Amino acid sequence: MPKRLALAAAVTLLALPFSVAAGAADGSAPTATKVAAEAKPYKVEGGKVDPGTYNGYRRYGESCLRCHGPDGAGSSYAPDLTDSLKHMDYDTFAETVINGRKNVNTANNNVMPSFGTTEDVANYLDDIYGYLKARSDGAIGRGRPQRIGD
Repeated sequence: MPKRLALAAAVTLLALPFSVAAGAADGSAPTATKVAAEAKPYKVEGGKVDPGTYNGYRRYGESCLRCHGPDGAGSSYAPDLTDSLKHMDYDTFAETVINGRKNVNTANNNVMPSFGTTEDVANYLDDIYGYLKARSDGAIGRGRPQRIGD
C-alpha cells in the first residue's frame, strides 16, 4: 500500500472518534473522509518544500519531464499535469501512472506507458504526486524548489 494511502487510512481511523465527539460549528460532525481529503501531500514554508516534495521534483525530472515538460506544465506530446491535478485525485493519478492509459480514437493517439515496474517512479509515487500537487495548487512556482532547512 503506498505511503499516502496508508497515511490516509490511519488518519481516517484516528480522526473518526474525534469528529463524532467534537462536531462541527454548524452542529454536524465532519466526516473522516473530509479530514483525510483536506490533508496536503506536501509542505511549503516560506517558499521552501519538505524533503518528500523535493524528492518528487527530482524524480519527476528523471522520469516524467521528457513527455510532460518542465515543471509538469505539459508539452506538445503530453498534457499539463498541473491542470490535470486540479481535477484528479491521488487514486486516479496512481492508477494512471502505474497502469498507463490509452486514449486512441479518430481525434487522438495518446498513450501513456505503464510505470508500475519502474522503481524510481513506483517507489516514489507519493513524492511525485506531492510535488505535482504543490505545483497544481500554486503552492510552489516553476523551477527547482528550495528545501526547508537549506
